[in-house]
Amino acid sequence: LKGEGPFTVFAPTDEAFAALPEGTVEELLKPENKDQLTAILTYHVVPAKVMSGDIAGKTATATTVNGGDLAIDATDGVMVNDATVTSADIETANGVIHVVDMVIIPN
Repeated sequence: LKGEGPFTVFAPTDEAFAALPEGTVEELLKPENKDQLTAILTYHVVPAKVMSGDIAGKTATATTVNGGDLAIDATDGVMVNDATVTSADIETANGVIHVVDMVIIPN
């Protein structure tokens, strides 16, 4: 994410990571699971800048950096797959961050 971007990051809270099944984070942090961790983290990143106003009242699909698709529903608040956006439009030098209440796991 140090690249030029633009990027949209759906960033889970610390509580979202804590809500994963016990031992999940520790397993993902092991060197042998680096590919799985990378897949999960890059599933939270879209290679475009998407502000909440761009999608308000709409549904969309967004392809992530890892190649998977996210279902976005902004018709009543904003849902990304099963996660709820709790804080939106935190602008950065190379994109935007939207905070979500759960870790989004690729299918």
